[in-house]
Amino acid sequence: MYRIGEVAKLANVSKRTIDYYTQIGLLHADRTSGSNYRLYSEQALDDIHFIEECKHFNMCLQDIKDRLELKRSQTNEEDKLLKQAEILASHMKQLDHEIKELKPIFDKLNGENQEMIASRISPQRMALIQSLMVLLH
Repeated sequence: MYRIGEVAKLANVSKRTIDYYTQIGLLHADRTSGSNYRLYSEQALDDIHFIEECKHFNMCLQDIKDRLELKRSQTNEEDKLLKQAEILASHMKQLDHEIKELKPIFDKLNGENQEMIASRISPQRMALIQSLMVLLH
């Protein structure tokens, strides 16, 4: 079991971040010490790494919370897969909205600027974007 400062140091985040994640329900202290310190398990450390990874992909906190709950759940694999598919569908809907907003702006750019922007997108991401556009239209 780790105190908040120890967890923060091991996860390379601030104590304030741990407090915030706990307040909004992303993290759970496993118990409280006799001195009233919150104590976190190894699972909490794994959860923080998961949260930080999700943040790296610009996921909103509610989506992260949903994914954490799914990860922690005792449901069968088929139910987890269905829930994950729902989450993915929600993300695809958001991406579709963003693409529709950006496409007219992109189309107004001259060819050189379009190429410059496209060159900043990796081939894998470009293939994903094209696949999403096929799925969404």
